[in-house]
Amino acid sequence: MDYRPLANTSLNVSRLCLGTMTWGEQNNKAEAFQQLDYATSLGVNFIDTAELYPVPPKANTYTTTEKILGKWLTLHKHRNDLIIATKAAGPGDWVSYINETGPTLKRSDIMRAVEGSLKRLNTDYIDLYQIHWPARSTNFFGQLGYQFAEDKPNIASIEETLSSLNELVKSGKVRYIGVSNETPWGVSQYLQLADKHDWPKLVSIQNPYNLLNRTYEIGLAEFAQREHVGLLAYSPLAFGVLSGKYLYGAKPAGARLTLFSRFSRYTNPYAQKATEAYVQLAEQYGLDPAQMALAFVSSRPFTTSTIMGTTTIEQLKTDIASWDVTLNDEVLNAIERIHQQYSNPAP
Repeated sequence: MDYRPLANTSLNVSRLCLGTMTWGEQNNKAEAFQQLDYATSLGVNFIDTAELYPVPPKANTYTTTEKILGKWLTLHKHRNDLIIATKAAGPGDWVSYINETGPTLKRSDIMRAVEGSLKRLNTDYIDLYQIHWPARSTNFFGQLGYQFAEDKPNIASIEETLSSLNELVKSGKVRYIGVSNETPWGVSQYLQLADKHDWPKLVSIQNPYNLLNRTYEIGLAEFAQREHVGLLAYSPLAFGVLSGKYLYGAKPAGARLTLFSRFSRYTNPYAQKATEAYVQLAEQYGLDPAQMALAFVSSRPFTTSTIMGTTTIEQLKTDIASWDVTLNDEVLNAIERIHQQYSNPAP
C-alpha cells in the first residue's frame, strides 16, 4: 500500500481510505467486519465515517455505522495503528432528529457530536474531525451553481465552529480538523480565521471527485496545492456508476441505485453517455472500468486519499487492487478527450 502525508501533519494515510456509509443499511455488522479485516490486512490504515451514517440517513439508523466500527476497534485492538476520521452533521430539516432543534454547528452542537462519536467509536481521540456540510446557505450535494439565499437564523458562523474545533484540539480529543462539501469561499474563511486567531488549520477537504464530476478542479484544487488542504475524494466511482454496472438500464439486485431511487445524481442521460465512453475506453486498454476510475482520482496531485465505498467483499478486492494500476499518457489523454466532450455531466 502507498501512503501519503495528511497535509502538514505527522500522519501518513493510505492512498485508499475505507468508506463506511453502507454499514447498518446495506451491510450488517458481520459484513462490515469482513471489510475491515480485509482492508487493514492489506495496509489500509485510514477509515472514514460520520455520525450521520448509514446512508440514506434515517432517524432510526443514524450513528449505527460508528457503533459498528467502535465494536470492531474494541475487538481487534488496532486503534493506535489506524487513522479514524468522522464528521459532525450540519443543519437541515432532514436531520432535525439529531437533536431537538437539529444541528446548527454552534459550540453546543460540536461538543454534543464529538462526545457522541468518541463514545460510539470506543476511543479517547479522533484523528481527523470534519464538518460534514456547511451551516450557511451555499451550493453542495449536487448543486453546482451558486444562488444567493439568506442564511437561516440560529446557525453558527464559521468563526464559532472553528473556535469550537480549536477547543477540541487543545483538549486532545481531536488531533486534526477538516471540512466536507465545502466551497472555495468557505475554505478561505477557515484558513483566514485560523491565521487570525492562531487556531488549527484545515488539513483536509472531503468533496466529491470522479470522472463524471471534476468541478473540484475549478477552484478548490488550487487551495489543496497552495494551502496544503488535501482532498479526500468521495464518490470516486459515482455511486458505482463508473463500474458500468448500471449501463443500458441495468438494475443489479441489492445495488444502491436499485434500492434507493433518491440517488439520481449520476444517472442523467448525459452522465450515462459519458459513463459508456469511459467504460469503453477501459475495455479498449484491458482495464477494469472501476479500477481505471479509481486510479485516475488517486493519480491527481491534489488527492491525498480516495475513499472506497463498497457493499461486497468482491467489490472491495477490485477497488483495493486499483493501487497497482498506473494509467499511461495514452489513457490519460483519452480521458481528457471524453471529459471535454462530456464536461462534468453530474456535478
